[in-house]
Amino acid sequence: MDPPYGSVWSVKEGGVVGADRYDVIVVGARIAGAATAMLLARHGLRVLVVDRVSFPSDTVSSHQLQVPGAALLHQWGLLGKLTSAGTPPVRRVHFDAGADLVMDGRFPAYAGVDALYSPRRTLLDSILVDAAREAGAEVRENFRVTQLTAAGDWVTGIRGSARGSAAVTETASLVIGADGKRSFVAGAVGARRYHEQPARSFASYSYWAGVPVSSGELYQRPGRAVAVFPTNDGLTMVYAAAPMTEFASARADLEGHFLRTLDLCGDLGERVRSGSRAERLRTTPDQPNMFRWPHGPGWALVGDAGVVMDSVSAQGMTSAMRDASYLSAAVAAGLGGSRPLASAMRDHQRRRDQSISGMYDLTLRLARFDPPTRGQRRFLAAVAGDQQEIDRFLGAFAGITPPDKYFTIGTTLRILGRQLTTRGSRRRMSCSGLPCGSLEEHPGDSAGEDGHSGELGHRQLQKVTDGRVQQESPQCVDGLDAGMVGRERSAASPASRR
Repeated sequence: MDPPYGSVWSVKEGGVVGADRYDVIVVGARIAGAATAMLLARHGLRVLVVDRVSFPSDTVSSHQLQVPGAALLHQWGLLGKLTSAGTPPVRRVHFDAGADLVMDGRFPAYAGVDALYSPRRTLLDSILVDAAREAGAEVRENFRVTQLTAAGDWVTGIRGSARGSAAVTETASLVIGADGKRSFVAGAVGARRYHEQPARSFASYSYWAGVPVSSGELYQRPGRAVAVFPTNDGLTMVYAAAPMTEFASARADLEGHFLRTLDLCGDLGERVRSGSRAERLRTTPDQPNMFRWPHGPGWALVGDAGVVMDSVSAQGMTSAMRDASYLSAAVAAGLGGSRPLASAMRDHQRRRDQSISGMYDLTLRLARFDPPTRGQRRFLAAVAGDQQEIDRFLGAFAGITPPDKYFTIGTTLRILGRQLTTRGSRRRMSCSGLPCGSLEEHPGDSAGEDGHSGELGHRQLQKVTDGRVQQESPQCVDGLDAGMVGRERSAASPASRR
């Protein structure tokens, strides 16, 4: 009989070793896998987690644990381990969009945490693997999975071997693929992709000694995005992204391309050259953008195996932790008997897709490196003139506020309206560069879409066409989606249409 999911290996009756030994097997023990194993073990489930490497182990990383991710570590009782290992907290960020659009602000607090961190993966992954062990999960390092086992159309376990050992088969009620964007598990079960977009950028980063920073630094330049953050061991991580269309020419001199990018960012290039690079420059063009269907009979996906996107927004580690939290709750409910597993997994998929969709859209937009429109520059200039708004803006980029909740027509009206009020102006203001036409004063006291009333409470966005005044739709603001989030996905996810 042919295996039901690609390279799934069909198990004959009586041929299973270790049947019913585990409730869950997790394939992959980095952030998503180790966190999922830890949380499931804390729920009292029997968990095996395997990985083909041993820890500590480095890997290519987006390198930012955003404030919501740090809040999850705090909730799990692990943030102290990160800070005690010397990982510096970053509470302030310098954001430079060029052409005198410069902001300095703080991240809003989220669940009691007000800082992001840029830990080395040798540290963070090990903390999570150790926590999984402490919770009662069995961890097998240097174990390579070669097949999934199945009975009929149901995945039943894994087959693989530790380095230098004979192959073994282990079975479980559920096999979770936490094995990254090129997931073996996803490929074996034929997990369907959706909302897929081509890779848009390549990224390079490394670590420097002698380049101290007092805050995080973010730079946006034409065709470039740059980030600078302190990391462990007194080093500074410097990251740069550029359009994929430049990769073929850049690869002849990747370091030169990288340094020339830093030269576009004020004195950053000079500061980096005055320090010393501590490790090799890491460069990757492997930055896919896609959702995968995350569950099926006997299997599930978590982290990059389920949703992956460009590193330009540095959301990968935080998304992996959030996904692990959501999935583990669904699995614990399903296997614990409080609700049917299939129903719990469908709800998990909807929750996952809704939680990440706004950031996914923003990430795709950023990775296009489109030059800002006049309307966007006007919006950014208004933000830069208000310290509280700068902090809210940075919070949206960090995922503290979902980008699709911040970059709205309500936010745009509120910010530009405050600018008008501050100037004491009641004259008509042209929406320079914005296809929405004009901001007109009208009676009324409705709040903006983001829930803020006040300065713009009596204003409505209007469009004047051939002498007729028409109410404008929220999608009218050029390039901002009434903000900065572009609609790059289909209108609804497959989960929401079921």
